[in-house]
Amino acid sequence: MEYVGELILIAVGAAVVNNFLLHYFVGVCPFLGVSRRVDMAFGMGCAVTFVITVAGALSWVFTYYILQENAPLATWIYQKCSGDPTAKSNLSILNYLIYIFVIASSVQLVEMYVRKFFPPLYQSFGFFLPLITTNCAILFACLMILKYVDGTTGWGIGQALTLSFFAGIGFTIAIVLMAGIREELELCDVPKPFRGAGITLLIAGILAMAFMAFTGVDKQLGKILVPPKQTTETTVSDEKTAGKSKDASTLVMNKTKDSIKKRPSTWMEQ
Repeated sequence: MEYVGELILIAVGAAVVNNFLLHYFVGVCPFLGVSRRVDMAFGMGCAVTFVITVAGALSWVFTYYILQENAPLATWIYQKCSGDPTAKSNLSILNYLIYIFVIASSVQLVEMYVRKFFPPLYQSFGFFLPLITTNCAILFACLMILKYVDGTTGWGIGQALTLSFFAGIGFTIAIVLMAGIREELELCDVPKPFRGAGITLLIAGILAMAFMAFTGVDKQLGKILVPPKQTTETTVSDEKTAGKSKDASTLVMNKTKDSIKKRPSTWMEQ
């Protein structure tokens, strides 16, 4: 239950509370360029969700087994090649290079699929589909996974997949909301200085402030889903501490009474 609760907290945080677009402001290029129509925005959101999920899963695999310090696979290969059973590996310097390669491969796979099965959607994307390769939201997700990967106590593949997938869902929600608003703006009389990118950035700022209303939801949800552990040892120590404080207060009260009884009387009391 604790593991499921952790996954739910990661999902809510990535999709709503800490939305990559409206909280960290990464992935703004396609957010502004492909949000003119709802159908095109939804297609871009689905493509980004697929790419970010695949890239997140592969980045966890590469980081855990190869790139991080003392990674099991890289360390085993290094020990076999060097003949030193105590040798340790650290390929973390290749993190960015491997992540960009993984993202580019995933984008190429999506591009081939969309071009073959959805030609109109591929044409509507234009040059924005290849630009997913440089979408900083995907690289940001890979770096977030890198931050929480540890050989013993860090995230597993489940947490990495949850963060990646729901980060894509959050991206889709934000870009579809923007596209719906921009479609309605075509029927409005927007002041000339605000037309184009001006009104779009203004709406993005308003959406970001609206999503700030979800701040703290993950913490309150965490108290429900992942309650703090209270061990028997903690309970016993608390009881002993309470008993000691009670005994000390009783002793102080008794000493105070004795001092009052032994105090010499003053002329006012006489």
